[in-house]
Amino acid sequence: MRLFIILALLSFSVFAQKSSKSVNYEYKKFERFDFEEIGVEGESGAPGDLSIAPAPRKNYGNRLPERKSFNKEVRKSASGIR
Repeated sequence: MRLFIILALLSFSVFAQKSSKSVNYEYKKFERFDFEEIGVEGESGAPGDLSIAPAPRKNYGNRLPERKSFNKEVRKSASGIR
């Protein structure tokens, strides 16, 4: 049984050899663009007047009642502190 396991492991190691082919990638170190040579023909379609009107501001009223003094609430909350 041990002999069978040893032979099986050796047979797998034969198929798992490294490939001798190595891959080297080379990238461009520098590329120059000459924009003067690029010619674009056509008409400019720029609009004469482009403006955006601001949205009107909405004023929301305060729904809470206006109070002059919060002394009652302050005393009530301070009474809970020991």
